[in-house]
Amino acid sequence: MVAAGLSPGPRSFHGLVAAHVLAGNAEGAMQSLRRELSSGVRPLHETFVALVRVFAKKGLSTRGMEILAAMERYKYDIRKAWLILVEELVKNHYLEDANTVFLKGAKGGLRGTDDIYDLLIEEDCKAGDHSNALTVAYQMEAYGRMATTFHFNCLLSVQATCGIPEVAFATFENMEYGGEDYMKPDTESYNWVIQAFTRAMSYDRAADVAELLGMMVEDHKRIQPNARTYALLVECFTKYCMVNESIRHFRALQRIPGGTEVLYNEGNCGDPLSLYLRSLCLDGRPVELLEALEAMANDNQSIAPRAMILNRKYRTLVSSWIEPLQEEADVGFEIDYVARYIEEGGLTGERKRWVPRRGKTPLDPDEFGFAYSNPIETSFKQRCFEELKLYHRKLLITLRNEGPGILGDVSEEDVRRVIERLKKLVVGPKKNVVKPKAASKMVVSELKTELEAQGLPTDGTRQVLYQRVQKARRINRSRGVPLWVPPVEDEEEVDEDLDELISRIKPEDGNTEFWKRRFLGETRNYLCEEDSKEDENQVGDDTKDKPAKEPNHHLQMIGVQLLKDMERTPVSSKKLKRMPEIDDDEDWFPEDPIEAFKVMREERMFDVSDMYTTADAWGWTWEREIKNKMPRKWSQEWEVELAIKIMHKVIELGGTPTIGDCAIILRAAMRAPLPSAFMPILQTTHSLGYKFGSPLYDEVVLLCLDLEEIDAAIAVVAEMETCGVKVPDETLDKVLASKRSGNSALPPPTEE
Repeated sequence: MVAAGLSPGPRSFHGLVAAHVLAGNAEGAMQSLRRELSSGVRPLHETFVALVRVFAKKGLSTRGMEILAAMERYKYDIRKAWLILVEELVKNHYLEDANTVFLKGAKGGLRGTDDIYDLLIEEDCKAGDHSNALTVAYQMEAYGRMATTFHFNCLLSVQATCGIPEVAFATFENMEYGGEDYMKPDTESYNWVIQAFTRAMSYDRAADVAELLGMMVEDHKRIQPNARTYALLVECFTKYCMVNESIRHFRALQRIPGGTEVLYNEGNCGDPLSLYLRSLCLDGRPVELLEALEAMANDNQSIAPRAMILNRKYRTLVSSWIEPLQEEADVGFEIDYVARYIEEGGLTGERKRWVPRRGKTPLDPDEFGFAYSNPIETSFKQRCFEELKLYHRKLLITLRNEGPGILGDVSEEDVRRVIERLKKLVVGPKKNVVKPKAASKMVVSELKTELEAQGLPTDGTRQVLYQRVQKARRINRSRGVPLWVPPVEDEEEVDEDLDELISRIKPEDGNTEFWKRRFLGETRNYLCEEDSKEDENQVGDDTKDKPAKEPNHHLQMIGVQLLKDMERTPVSSKKLKRMPEIDDDEDWFPEDPIEAFKVMREERMFDVSDMYTTADAWGWTWEREIKNKMPRKWSQEWEVELAIKIMHKVIELGGTPTIGDCAIILRAAMRAPLPSAFMPILQTTHSLGYKFGSPLYDEVVLLCLDLEEIDAAIAVVAEMETCGVKVPDETLDKVLASKRSGNSALPPPTEE
């Protein structure tokens, strides 16, 4: 153009600058601007904006500010360019420069857009810059746009991770009681505050979380929990050893697709999913443990190594809840403890020590170089007994509250028997302390039984056995070991008539509709009916001469019962003088309690719709059935069945049970006895690369022969040969002999 005698105008130079900007050449664009200015041409507004954009992309905020200053000299409006500079700096991850540019412009009187305010507050909070986010929020409110739930949630996300939950709770209270709908807390607001309390390192925060939980339930018509809410509640109640509550919320979480992944949280914050699995194991709850593992399988969530930590006896969550607790499994061969010590790195100093250490400050479970020593587990057997006791205690309380009428038309003797039976089931039978029998009065069989139970030889004459028993007792006394006594088997009483009467007691836990009707006096209460009958009998013939003042109310309300109880309690004359007389027309209610509740409903001081539980508010339709279901009695067969399922599920999820786990489950199956479980356990053990010692296999085979399960014995022998385990000739001969005798015992085939 110059060679042709044409002078380039501002549009021509703008095209040149724009070309450099599109190519990302900031220096080329600046040189073009300088050339334009030296030619005496006034640059266009768009030219300056393009330069601001390219400098922002390169993170050159100072150069961008210089361009804005140049625009001011040319009397251009710099607001648009300033907004572009801030936005591009944020998008290209120059957040600190973006904050500086924004605050300088805001102090100069420039007003940002809603999008810029939202973007800066959100990005500042993601980066943990609470101070700048708060400053931007103040600038936004100064220009007339009030902070909404979105902005408060951004601030809460930073406050929840600062380690001081009171800061987050103060912001939450500002939202809750601020009075405006646009700033009311939503589900995420509750999530951030629950997280702040759950992960605080100060002291027990379970009460604070329970308070938040109550507030959220009260506001259930507006907000409902999501997967993150349930995951945080499970994490909280697990860390504070409130296993029942963590199970309740996990059951809600597992019904949300991907819920276990949210709980796992990529292993951060102590791996809450593994902590939950371990807490179920420590509390002796394999049924809930299996539910959790199945939920993980549905979400394709593998089991973390933290969940598979070993206890001191080298058992994992697969078997550490099976009795005997805290005992190493008998795997059929002698364990080389020196080789194990060397394998664990004892010679090189890599072997981890247990925590907490005795007499020293307990270390964190994740302390480098230390292995976590978990407390002794509760056995599944003990847990079943405890749950049955709690259930029968609930039935006893229900019977006392409802009265004998709940049992139907029964005699007083039957009621007394039911109460005694329930008390016996709750407290347990009275056990007298069994003392060992004098050795001089014991017969040979009794002497042999005591010696055999203590692992002592049982050969010799009666005099030898007697001396051996006496010596063993003296040694036990000197060591402080209790003397051996023959085990007393508890004979379980079976009374079908009593069980049928007890089954009529229906606890109404979780049945909100029932308790609503009961409170309003719309359901029967047998206890109150009996009280009214007794009152009528006591009055006797005197009531015949007196006219009836009021019609009898055949229904009783809980509120009426409470008022009657208050009237029955004696009050001294001094207290009566001290009690002020209430004479306020606004608080006036009818004397009849039923009419009083009616007035309260009409005045909306009391609303039936406000009577609900957490299960009602959050749609836990499954909880009522679980609460009122009678716990299943413990049995060795059920325990083995659960253990096998858990072992298979753990392997499916990527975990590796130890050989001790397999041996414990096999021993439990032998105690049952459950021959059908021997082969699955042995096959799973061999698939993991483990092999038991020959004596354990012999015990299994001989037990099958004693139970006349010849096919099971043959299958075990075949499995041993397949896996390269040598079968002793004596064992093989016994199996073959049993096979022949079994075939000879069969009836001859009938000739057609």
